[in-house]
Amino acid sequence: MPLTRRKDLGLLALRLGAGGVLIAHGTQKLFGWFGGGGLDGTAQAMEHMGFTPGRQSAMAAGLGEAGGGALLALGLATPAAGAAAAGAMAGAVSVHAPAGFFAQGGGFEYPAFLGFVAAALGVSGPGCFSVDHLTRHRLDRPAVLLAAFTLSAAAATVVVRRRIAAMETAEASAGRQNGRPDNGA
Repeated sequence: MPLTRRKDLGLLALRLGAGGVLIAHGTQKLFGWFGGGGLDGTAQAMEHMGFTPGRQSAMAAGLGEAGGGALLALGLATPAAGAAAAGAMAGAVSVHAPAGFFAQGGGFEYPAFLGFVAAALGVSGPGCFSVDHLTRHRLDRPAVLLAAFTLSAAAATVVVRRRIAAMETAEASAGRQNGRPDNGA
C-alpha cells in the first residue's frame, strides 16, 4: 500500500475515533444521551462551574463537541471543525486544571488530549477519504484555517477569563458570608 494511502487511512481512523468521542460528549450535553444531563442539567452544571449564562454555555459546549466532532468524522470543513472542538476542550481544560494533569485525579489530561487531536486534524487536513476531498477542499483552505483558529482562540480566551472572574467573585462572596474578609479588604 502506498505511503500516502496509509496516511489517509490513519487520518480517517483518527477523525472517526476523535469525532465519535466528541459527538458522544456533545450529545450528552445537548440531548442527555449516554447518561448525560441534557441541556437543562448541563446548563445547571455550567452555572455551577462559573460559565454564565449556563444555558448558552451548555449549548456552545455541546455544539462545539457534537458539531465539531461530526464535521471531523466526515472530514468536512476540517479546519473549522478542529478549531471548534479545540475551543470547546479549552473550556473543559479550565475546569479540570485545578486538579492537575492526570485524568485519574480529575485533571485536564483527557480534554487536553482531545483538544490537541482536534486541533492537529484541523491543521493537517482530513486526507483523501473525506467530504473535503470530494468538494475539492472548498472549506479546507488556509484562509479558513486562519480564521477558524483565530476566532476559536479568541472566543475560548474570553470564555475562560469570564469563568475565572466569576469563580473568583463567587469565592470572595462565599468568604464574606463565612465571616472571612476577602483579599481586597
